[in-house]
Amino acid sequence: MARSYRRPHFVREESWRYKRVKTTWRSPRGKTSRVRRSKKGWPAVVKIGYSRPRTIRGSHPSGLRELLVWRPSDLENLDSKTQVARIAHTVGESKRVLILEEAKKRDIRILNPRPKKAPEVEAAPTPEAPPTEATQEAKTEEPAKPVNLEEKPRRTERKSEKGTE
Repeated sequence: MARSYRRPHFVREESWRYKRVKTTWRSPRGKTSRVRRSKKGWPAVVKIGYSRPRTIRGSHPSGLRELLVWRPSDLENLDSKTQVARIAHTVGESKRVLILEEAKKRDIRILNPRPKKAPEVEAAPTPEAPPTEATQEAKTEEPAKPVNLEEKPRRTERKSEKGTE
C-alpha cells in the first residue's frame, strides 16, 4: 500500500477568528482546547507521525541535498549529481560572481544565482521634438502668478449683522 506523504497545513488555533492571532503554529495548551484534544473538524496537531521519510528529510524539493557556500573553494567538496549549492546571504556581490563562475565550470547548480541588488539601469534620454511655433510662444509668455494658499478670502458679513436684518 502506497503511503501518502502530504501533510496538513498546521495553523495556530483560533488564528482564523482573531486578527491579533497569527497563523504561525503554536502548540495548544488549553485545558478544554478542541485542537489539543484532536476533535473532528478542527485543525490537526503537529505530531511525529507527520514527519517525512528519513531518506528525503532535509533535502531540496528537487531531491538533491543543499550545501551552503561562502567562497568558491567550498564548491570543491560538492558532488553535482547529489548536491546543489546555495550561496550564503552574507556573501557580497564580487565574491558571489566568483562563486557563480566556478559553479559554471564545475557544472554545479546554484539555487539562488541572482545578484542581491538589482542592477541600476539609467533611463535613455528621450529625443526632443523640433520646436514648433506654439511651443516657442509658450516659452516667451510670462509665467502665471503663483496662488497664495495661506490667504483666506475675507468675509463681508459678520454673524451679528445677519441676525439684525
